[in-house]
Amino acid sequence: MSDASIVCSRLSFSWTDGTPVFQDLSFAVGAGRTGLVAPNGSGKTTLFKLLTGELTPTAGSVTVSGTVAYLPQDLPLSADRTVADVLGVAEVIRALDAVESGDVAEEHFTAIGDDWDVEERCLAQLDRLGLGGVRLDRRLGTLSGGQIVQLGLAAQLLRSPDVLLLDEPTNNLDLSARRRLHDVLEDFSGCLLLISHDRVLLDRMDRIAELEPGELRVYGGDFTAYEQAVQAGREVAEKNARNAEQDLKREKREMQQARERAERRAGNASRNLKNAGLPRIFAGTMKRGAQESAGRSGQLHAARVGDARARLDRAERALREDQRLTLDLSGTRVPTGRDLFVGESVQVLRGGAPLFAGDGIDLSVRGPERIALVGANGVGKTTLLRLLVGDLAPDGGRIRRSEGRAAYLSQRLDLLDQDLSVADNFAAAVPDLPAPDRMNLLAGFLFRGARAHLPVRALSGGERLRATLACVLCGEPAPQLLLLDEPTNNLDLVSVGQLESALNSYQGAFVVVSHDERFLAGIGVDRWLRLADGTLTETAPPAM
Repeated sequence: MSDASIVCSRLSFSWTDGTPVFQDLSFAVGAGRTGLVAPNGSGKTTLFKLLTGELTPTAGSVTVSGTVAYLPQDLPLSADRTVADVLGVAEVIRALDAVESGDVAEEHFTAIGDDWDVEERCLAQLDRLGLGGVRLDRRLGTLSGGQIVQLGLAAQLLRSPDVLLLDEPTNNLDLSARRRLHDVLEDFSGCLLLISHDRVLLDRMDRIAELEPGELRVYGGDFTAYEQAVQAGREVAEKNARNAEQDLKREKREMQQARERAERRAGNASRNLKNAGLPRIFAGTMKRGAQESAGRSGQLHAARVGDARARLDRAERALREDQRLTLDLSGTRVPTGRDLFVGESVQVLRGGAPLFAGDGIDLSVRGPERIALVGANGVGKTTLLRLLVGDLAPDGGRIRRSEGRAAYLSQRLDLLDQDLSVADNFAAAVPDLPAPDRMNLLAGFLFRGARAHLPVRALSGGERLRATLACVLCGEPAPQLLLLDEPTNNLDLVSVGQLESALNSYQGAFVVVSHDERFLAGIGVDRWLRLADGTLTETAPPAM
């Protein structure tokens, strides 16, 4: 597989309405593990579809050496299909079953070919990805979203591809499933190109490829090395921009001073010539000479100003847009130790059966704790968040909440009115705040000028997150308890960083459900709870 590679030469692609996505994009990716990063909407998934032939370039060429396997972010699988169907072995399994039952028709042997051990290989691959208990005849409708992602990856790996393309493969995976996937990809020896916002996974890459308009820039090393290189480049660009700005100011100042000197000299010369009583023709010649000299000096300084302005333009283009959030959320402060939620022997029925073990669970949340709630998919973490915020009444036990406001951010980010603008939604959240103050606060969430007046339905995922955070965190009254359910799902890396900034500025208590280890480490979690087998226990933070 060492010869496996992807080569794009002057690749261009536009949608049917003429909207361009890529223009003259050229790059090459060889064997090894490459992580592809860029903001959502930059065309990463479109690029994968061009690489697999699902889309056709408008111009340029795509060359992929070797067999290609592609795991898309959304798997369009029917619930009545079986695991064997997805793995592509259903026909072989049926033939094997027929032969074992005594049917020796030639068609069965043709279907089997050399795949007499296909069932063992399938089960071994499923086991590697944490699906050891899943039978090949099981229907997809009985699997979780995370299990379907794992099954899709197993199907691609069974093909033994030379080139493997993965689009957000850790979405919907719990922590243990993510770690299994990390280990499986560690053993892949071909050309791996993956899109991900999972920074732990990206730190296992050999290189990071950053997709920019018209360019794919490759950085050697893992994601941490990439972040360091980007930061170093940003510091150089900022220094160059500062120096260019100072140069431009100096050149403008010197041009003005030269103009003033020339004007003074011209005035003095005119008076001196008049007083000297020289012939008019001689005086005119001297005056024209002085004017031409001043003109040449002015042209020289104007050229220098133009050069300085061009250097500043180049330096500013090299600057990456600063998308960090700078927020003052002092209004969310909660006194240390204040009880925000106290639950005793809390029980919830699911399908008539108790969700929590024994007599139920006990849980207290005090200000300003920063709690991570972890556990496998389907154990009831979202149900527990809904209990905390008051969206769900318990079927047993006692609950006491503080009078302070609690806010819940679901995975769908569906708190805002889709037809209203960001500014109008924000006005509804803080009706007593003067309009200029509201706009200043929105600017802290990077909604400036016309962006603040876009309807919510027109926003990207990251913009929708920022708009929701603005309305929740600055709302009246400010929330003392914040509940977040998988908030980084489907966010790009820039948006994840902005969410971290907002939560680090927040001074109340929060409980967050997430499988993103790097995100949890970045928001200062100081208490870890694990929900497993209906039991809620204190636990240590996972080792990364």
